[in-house]
Amino acid sequence: MYKKTTFLIALFACAGALPAQVPPQPVQLRCEYLAQPLGIDARSPRLSWQLQDDRHGAVQRAYRIIVGTDSVAVAGGVGTAWDQSAASDDMLVAYAGQPLTPFTTYFWRVEITDMDNATRTSGVSSFETGMMETSSWKGYWISDGEHHGGNGIHVKPAPYFRKEFRATKAIKSARAYVAVAGLYELYINGKRIGDHRLDPMFTHFDRRNLYVTYDVTQALQTGQNAIGVLLGNGWYNLQSIAVWYFHRAPWRDRPAFCLDVRITYADGSTETIRSDRDWKTSLSPVIFNSIYTGEHYDARLEQPGWNAAGFDDAQWQNAIYRLAPSQRIVAQQLHPIRNVEKIPAKRFKKLSDRRYIFDLERNIAGVSRLRVKGEAGTEIRLAHAEILRPNDSIDLHNVEEHYRPVDKSDPFATDVYILKGGEEEEFMPRFSYKGFRYVEVTADKPVELTATSLEGWFMHSDLPPAGRVETANPTINKIWFAANCSYLANMFGYPTDCPHREKNGWTGDASYAVDLGLYNFDGVTVYEKWMADHQDEQQPNGLLPNIIPTSGWGLDWATGPDWTGSVAIIPWAVYEFYGDSRLLENMYDNIKRYVDRTAEMSPDGLCSLGLGDWVPVQAQTPQKFTTTVYYYRTVSILARTAGLFGKTDDYAKYAALAEEIKAAFNREYLNRETAVYGHGYQTEMSTALLWGLVPDELRERVAASLAQRVAEVDNSHLNVGLLGTKAIFHALSENGYADLAYTVAAQETYPSLGHWIVKDNATTLYEGWPAIGEAREMSLNHIMFGEVSAWFYKALGGIRTDPEQPGFRHFFLQPHFVKGLSFANVSYDSPRGKIVSHWERKNKKTVRYHVVVPPSCTATLSLPKGYSLKKAQLDADKKPLLLQPLTVGKGKSEGEAYRLPAGSYRLVISE
Repeated sequence: MYKKTTFLIALFACAGALPAQVPPQPVQLRCEYLAQPLGIDARSPRLSWQLQDDRHGAVQRAYRIIVGTDSVAVAGGVGTAWDQSAASDDMLVAYAGQPLTPFTTYFWRVEITDMDNATRTSGVSSFETGMMETSSWKGYWISDGEHHGGNGIHVKPAPYFRKEFRATKAIKSARAYVAVAGLYELYINGKRIGDHRLDPMFTHFDRRNLYVTYDVTQALQTGQNAIGVLLGNGWYNLQSIAVWYFHRAPWRDRPAFCLDVRITYADGSTETIRSDRDWKTSLSPVIFNSIYTGEHYDARLEQPGWNAAGFDDAQWQNAIYRLAPSQRIVAQQLHPIRNVEKIPAKRFKKLSDRRYIFDLERNIAGVSRLRVKGEAGTEIRLAHAEILRPNDSIDLHNVEEHYRPVDKSDPFATDVYILKGGEEEEFMPRFSYKGFRYVEVTADKPVELTATSLEGWFMHSDLPPAGRVETANPTINKIWFAANCSYLANMFGYPTDCPHREKNGWTGDASYAVDLGLYNFDGVTVYEKWMADHQDEQQPNGLLPNIIPTSGWGLDWATGPDWTGSVAIIPWAVYEFYGDSRLLENMYDNIKRYVDRTAEMSPDGLCSLGLGDWVPVQAQTPQKFTTTVYYYRTVSILARTAGLFGKTDDYAKYAALAEEIKAAFNREYLNRETAVYGHGYQTEMSTALLWGLVPDELRERVAASLAQRVAEVDNSHLNVGLLGTKAIFHALSENGYADLAYTVAAQETYPSLGHWIVKDNATTLYEGWPAIGEAREMSLNHIMFGEVSAWFYKALGGIRTDPEQPGFRHFFLQPHFVKGLSFANVSYDSPRGKIVSHWERKNKKTVRYHVVVPPSCTATLSLPKGYSLKKAQLDADKKPLLLQPLTVGKGKSEGEAYRLPAGSYRLVISE
């Protein structure tokens, strides 16, 4: 318990500190977590902002939201759609005004009352509604499948579609709405529209489809126009065979699309150009495409001008009607996949005039772009791999083991390009991506390539960065970088396990990476989409598959809470980080059905449905142990969620169930005399500690037993699998052993994360613990061991959520000034602004600590036991400040504590 005392801290001006240069105002206006989004389907979209105010004690006392369809009126303070005021510091508010109408641009702004009761006004932002309901669509679903026999699922070339029309009046604005079963690229008047890749995102296509909205005003012209669409297979018509049976998916069909181009003319009239049977179709030069294996392109088959006005399409056929793949066509409201980073080849080797090796010196997910000149008909193969053997041969054994090709026409991780001849040509696949570091380019005829002939493009969901970690230890910095790279390489509109061998949405991998994801990136939009995927996949009895989306694979094993508890774990994490309960509310019935099914299968309180501590170093924790831990975790989340929503009966029921599970677990696994769980393995001890299954009176002894095991038995190295990696660092640092946790995290010898960094110069995290060449390699780009990145924020930076005041309205600062590290600079862009926690050890006894608490936030700073605050300064205020320090009870990790309002602080702390 906290006990208030009084303590006067004199705050001196920081030398050289400058007053705020920018006046306080609301900034970072977002709708549904997106900046000025188009095509919003939400009837009550969430509006959010931040307060820009670097004064000490800055706070928002009240807000007013003004929404209307006239930007000038909104700027002047008149909102015809909604005008809402509240005496509140909320910065996330759901729209509750007049019903929104389709195809309408709404302008909005925020006025806030600041700490001085002054009104501060934002600029005007906007959001635009899309279809909002199925009846708004005018277009038909069309395809070309029957032209090629049957339903066309075995036809390999991708289809072109085109339509010409005439705009007879001046165009004021235009929007394109595109729904596709498969993948697509959209063109207008010869130019590609947008910079998205692999749209739309993967869903269970016969249950839900996504559409994308584009502003195409500038692409159209008065007079003749042409629209072109190129369709790809994606996961809708996977023609490559692997063990997950996507080639047998119940939705499988030839790709199809539905499109509306809605034009608003200067005179106020509207016209919709829609997909219909009068569109023309032909096969394209994309002679094969598989999102799983690669893309083949024959440049000799190009039809120049196919997507421009005036093209002769007399030889093309008319499109055919198709049934809609599902009855749910909803807006794709998330950060899209893009080519985010160009990575030139760092090393290049010519092995012959027909074979070349390019090395990016980075392991990425994405594509390679080749520039080449040669004789027409020359076939070039670009094979992508993570491993290069000493004899300069690439090795795919670690990523192609689940591939089941029927012949040699579809080589794994390989693109094929056939030259048309003449000038230099450029090739980059449209409908495939790989995980790779090396590219082997082979040709069936001599070609001359140079080091600049090929570059890599890192593709992923383009999530805004949210956090940064920098320390005095280069290995720690590289681990943080590698974890981020693996996270992004496995974010393609849904979280995946690896970008090559599987590309599957493994529920466990994503659950254990959610904290590192939300500390490092603004990922809420993708997680909300993926939870909708969970709803699509959940069986009536509550069962969830272990990969989502799925063709039906993964329903008969590993469906326990250690993996599929993602249905609860991720919505709760989003709630803690964003202070937004909408996802929890949307998922409540799904979580409840899931827990009820698990309880039915686990009548004694112990659960054996799971996958267990996947890929352990050596010590194998029993599967029932870890699955029961996550059964308890999932039920606890449900109980807390029920309490949050005032569902008193559910709260009582599931809180009692959680206690029953805890009691059964401790009866089965806890030796109260020795304070050891099970065999005393790291995973057993740390998961019980982290998730609150240890009785309070035994917590210190269990933590001591864990620390002894780590230090003495395991030589301060990891001896865990996936579930243990999630828990071990936190279990140590939260129970008085932060120095030991850091020692483990910073190890550079096997088994450790740093071993990959030092031995292989790894730029991503691996799936197995050995380095390259030490054992049979597994994937070298997996996110599942990445929790240490979240630990950097929680332990080195000490930045922790407060579930009682989520969204960082109040948060905890509990930094650990660990021995062996001279500084740590950690920052996090919270929903309310940037948090900074930067400490530097000046000598053995003194730490200088810089803290920034965002406006309208408070933080409780807790110093490690044995440390005392000696001096404080406020960056921009010379006046003394009376703080209300707090003292805490006795314990290994408890020491002085202080409540900090918004501001930038410089502290001197002594040991």
